[in-house]
Amino acid sequence: MPGGNEPRSYYVGMDVGTGSVRAALVDQRGTLLAFADQPINQWEPQFNHHEQSSEDIWAACCVVSKKVVQGVNLHQIRGLGFDATCSLVVLDKQFRPLPVNPEGDSRRNIIMWLDHRAVSQVHRINETKHSVLQYVGGVMSVEMQAPKLLWLKENLRETCWDKAGHFFDLPDFLSWKATGVTARSLCSLVCKWTYSAEKGWDDSFWKMVGLEDLVTDNYSKIGNQVLPPGASLGSGLTPEAAKDLGLPPGIAVAASLIDAHAGGLGVIGADVKGHGLACEGQPVTSRLAVICGTSSCHMGISKNPIFVPGVWGPYFSAMVPGFWLNEGGQSVTGKLIDHMVQGHAAFPELQAKATARGQSVYAYLNSHLDLIKKAQPVGFLTVDLHVWPDFHGNRSPLADLTLKGMVTGLKLSQDLDDLAILYLATVQAIAFGTRLIIEAMESAGHSISTLFLCGGLSKNPLFVQMHADITGLPVVLSQEVESVLVGAAVLGACASGDFASVQEAMAKMSKVGKVVFPRHEDKRYYDKKYQVFLKLVEHQKEYAAIMKGD
Repeated sequence: MPGGNEPRSYYVGMDVGTGSVRAALVDQRGTLLAFADQPINQWEPQFNHHEQSSEDIWAACCVVSKKVVQGVNLHQIRGLGFDATCSLVVLDKQFRPLPVNPEGDSRRNIIMWLDHRAVSQVHRINETKHSVLQYVGGVMSVEMQAPKLLWLKENLRETCWDKAGHFFDLPDFLSWKATGVTARSLCSLVCKWTYSAEKGWDDSFWKMVGLEDLVTDNYSKIGNQVLPPGASLGSGLTPEAAKDLGLPPGIAVAASLIDAHAGGLGVIGADVKGHGLACEGQPVTSRLAVICGTSSCHMGISKNPIFVPGVWGPYFSAMVPGFWLNEGGQSVTGKLIDHMVQGHAAFPELQAKATARGQSVYAYLNSHLDLIKKAQPVGFLTVDLHVWPDFHGNRSPLADLTLKGMVTGLKLSQDLDDLAILYLATVQAIAFGTRLIIEAMESAGHSISTLFLCGGLSKNPLFVQMHADITGLPVVLSQEVESVLVGAAVLGACASGDFASVQEAMAKMSKVGKVVFPRHEDKRYYDKKYQVFLKLVEHQKEYAAIMKGD
């Protein structure tokens, strides 16, 4: 390990994503010293039903944890922080897994975040127009927990609902598994469960939607002790969990975060001095963190609550303590790019050529676009190919699950050039979706001058440049690409007491790597494409109206 005079403190950050568990060993300066990842199982027993196993996920956590601390003096490891997708974990009264499926397979005891089985339930919840819905942009998403709980009650009453003792958000399940403490993180409960940081649970909501049984025992099944992210849990890591994870017993374990929020925490506090950015002299509220992986989340914070139609929040202290969070999002981004590219007739050729060159398919596509653009800017290749990206409905700012994807401008050819241009048009559509979210946030009262990108897609230079060009805002990339893991480690650092606050840890542990500025000379072209983008959804709604008409 790199030397130095001061004794180094290490923190383990653990991130449970959609398809894998990732861990990192991070020091007090936010430098990533070791990294490991391990795939996790997913089941899709039927369309829109997505399930995982909490035992499988914990086993993967144990594998990666042991890998990242190999060869390290364990006495220097001071804290552990978890983040995860906001999937729903169901356990019985003895903390054993319960099936979330009609097949009765109790190994599959997690309804994943992207599961859309509870469409009729969320529709009924939204029809109540209950006041808690104000804090989720006016309309609850099918990806939140209340509709999923209602689905379980209505569909698996005997095998699951009646036997259930604990419903955890996945980040809270992990911190319970590590400490034996059932306290929940304010982040999960506020963002996905309708909890209010000021008022707590609202009995009238649960009764109105038909989940009055959760109110009994003072909400013990869904959480009645709530802590801010980064707070230290119980007596730290239990001897049993320490043995599983290969970590010292008793080290501090932090109240957790949802994965996207950990990414926001890992990037939004970076010191930007000397980069010529407008946000340098501005409060942190002028920054928008965009965490882009399988899906994308847009995290903006404010001193006072701002209500943005179709954007989740305002959530008090759900990411940065003391600030209100608004969270925009796109349900599929990385997943959509994969879908478009892999489904194209030229994909096998692309795969073969990329492999021969030792490149990823996306690195190959980016260089292929540079080849075919000739003298014009690369973005201009899509002058007559336009994509509306809501293949999995719209999360923000339209909050409309019924919307579909659209592509206009298709030709009869199916070669590599066509594939590359369709890929480009898809990336641009995602960036236009971000622009639409920013406009909604700004018209409600946010003032955003800089984007801070992290997550898997931020490693793709085309994706980054298109976000800068299409929003007209500079994009800051972190020195550590794995910002989500840095965010998880920040939690562990806070819990250890080595930093006085989340804000202090965030400022010391996140660093600017690269700044990408927009090409302002291309603005007029993208403004025109944006007009087409907005027309696409307008037309889609018109088509639906025609088909519904008599």
